[in-house]
Amino acid sequence: MECFDLAIVGGGAAGLFGAAVAAGRGLSVLLLERNGRCGKKIAITGKGRCNLTNTREWSEFSEHVHPKPNFFKSAFFGMSNKDTMAFFERMGLPLTVERGQRVFPASMRAQDVTDVLVARLKELGVPLCTGYRVVGASKVEDSVCGPVFKVEAKSSEDGGLRLFTARNLLIATGGLSYPATGSTGDGYLLAESFGHKIVPCFPSLTALVPLNYDISLSGISLKNVELSLYVNGTSVQTEFGEMDFTSDGIEGAAAIRLSRKAVAALDGKQKVAVSFDLKPAVSCEQLRLRIRREAAADIVIAKGGTSGLRALLRRLLPEALITPFMRANRDLSYENLPERLKAWRFALVSYVGYRRSVVTAGGVDLVGISPKTMGSKLVEGLYFAGEVLDLDGDTGGYNLQIAFSTAALAANNIGKR
Repeated sequence: MECFDLAIVGGGAAGLFGAAVAAGRGLSVLLLERNGRCGKKIAITGKGRCNLTNTREWSEFSEHVHPKPNFFKSAFFGMSNKDTMAFFERMGLPLTVERGQRVFPASMRAQDVTDVLVARLKELGVPLCTGYRVVGASKVEDSVCGPVFKVEAKSSEDGGLRLFTARNLLIATGGLSYPATGSTGDGYLLAESFGHKIVPCFPSLTALVPLNYDISLSGISLKNVELSLYVNGTSVQTEFGEMDFTSDGIEGAAAIRLSRKAVAALDGKQKVAVSFDLKPAVSCEQLRLRIRREAAADIVIAKGGTSGLRALLRRLLPEALITPFMRANRDLSYENLPERLKAWRFALVSYVGYRRSVVTAGGVDLVGISPKTMGSKLVEGLYFAGEVLDLDGDTGGYNLQIAFSTAALAANNIGKR
């Protein structure tokens, strides 16, 4: 039986990238992927466009990494966002930078990211064993190879078991988010079998569900909105940008950035609410002055009442938002309108689970892993990378960079050893 230098469990972003780096260093690499093809989750990231990194410098980038950004520092500087961009461009994938310093393939096709990685692995002769779900692994003493990992995988085609052998093992199975892509927590079970602890997981970057949600809001998108998250009446986070009302609840870039703290608070049975400032560029007093000017210039507005309010709101809000806004604020008047526009509050009662969450928070406890190598402190030769770790980022390219950097650090350390 062939003994590989490295076996990688998981053919997602971290697994593919780690395999490319390791094989590029001359290591013999085996990649095991439970799905019939690699990169299923990559294909849906960035709404199918794949926001693969963000160009911010470390001082800003680190503010978007949770829960321990300093743990990620060595990995980031070992394979920075600029290094990642250069890596893909060398493989023939042109990139473009959009608003928010987000990096995408110039083609805006997420599949192109997977394709160049898979092509690189084939070029390097890396066997891609797709359709094999790893069901167990252990470290043993081999009479020929010395200390090795025995990896047992089950074929999705015939249910048969195969045994693979490698001197090093990298677990890059992802988390629990989007289980339809194969992320069902296999990596946590493997980690526990080697003695590692798992920090309780929860969905992050997901839709938030308000109390008595008005489904007529679904389909409305807003730009330049300020959102504030309240836990037990105290403001704990504020975000600015885009948000969407969907059939699932409140989403969009600004909204889902609040979700990590919102989900944790909801799971903790705390009172959680989100407040929208629909006019963040002006104060309540400036809005009050504008209402007076509009009333002075428009007879319908000057008469007041429901028709006057509706006519005024047409000057202030998108048409589709007016009826739901008035329905939610039944005591609306010219006097309280500025405050309502600046603080439209929604009590939150739930959130959308892993089926739609972008990333999993929690995972393999960082206490048991070396930040300098991504290697296990408990088992020599065992490594972790990507979402399986208790390490996650905000929306905007941060999570894929975490996957690339941690995988590269592990692969390079194995190459040095």
